[in-house]
Amino acid sequence: MGFVPLGLAFGALVVQSGLDWWWASLSAAVAFGGSFEFLLIGLVVAVAPLMSVAVAAFLVNVRHVFYALSFPLHRVTGRLGKAYGTFALCDEAYALASAERARSWTGSRILWTQLFLHVYWAGSATAGALLGSLIPAGVTGLDFALTALFTVLALDALRDLRGDLPTPLLALLSALAARAVFPDQMLLAAFALFTGGLMARHSMTARRPSRA
Repeated sequence: MGFVPLGLAFGALVVQSGLDWWWASLSAAVAFGGSFEFLLIGLVVAVAPLMSVAVAAFLVNVRHVFYALSFPLHRVTGRLGKAYGTFALCDEAYALASAERARSWTGSRILWTQLFLHVYWAGSATAGALLGSLIPAGVTGLDFALTALFTVLALDALRDLRGDLPTPLLALLSALAARAVFPDQMLLAAFALFTGGLMARHSMTARRPSRA
C-alpha cells in the first residue's frame, strides 16, 4: 500500500512540472522504473538528449542486474510469466519476494505481487496527475516520497537480518567507499563492492571446516 501515496506524489509532481497528466500514466505503465521516473521528469522538462536519458536510465536501473542474482524467478513457470516477472522486477517486489518469510511463496504469488504493485503504481500515478492541480504550487517534498519508502524497506530488511551485523555493515562500507572513490557512479560502484564482498565472505565461510 506504500505505492499509493508514492504514486500520488509522482503524478502530482508530473503536472506541477508542466507536463500533461498522461505522462504519469504512460511512464508508470511502460517504464515502471520508480526512482528513474522521478528523474525522468526533470530530463523531459529540460529536453535532455535521448542519449543522456539512455545513460541515466542505465546508471539508475543497473541495480536490477544485482537483484536478479537472488530474486526467485526460477519459481515462476512459463515464458510469458518469466518475461513479465523480469519486466516488473522493481525494488519493492525484490524486497518482498527475497525476504526470509517469502521462502515458501509460489511463482504465482510472486507474479501476483508484482502485478498488484504495477497496478497500484500506474493507478495512483494517474490519480495523482488528475488531482495534482488541486495541490497548492508551494507544496514541497513530493519528490522525497521515494526516498522515504526506500528507508522503510531498508529498515524491514535490517529486521530480517537481526543478528547478522556484518551484512548491513558491509553495505554501509560499500556505500561510503563508492561515495569517496566513484562519486559519479556511486550506485553502480556500491552494488559491485557489496556483491563482491558478499561473494568473498561466502567463499571464506564455505572453505572454513565445520566443527564437530
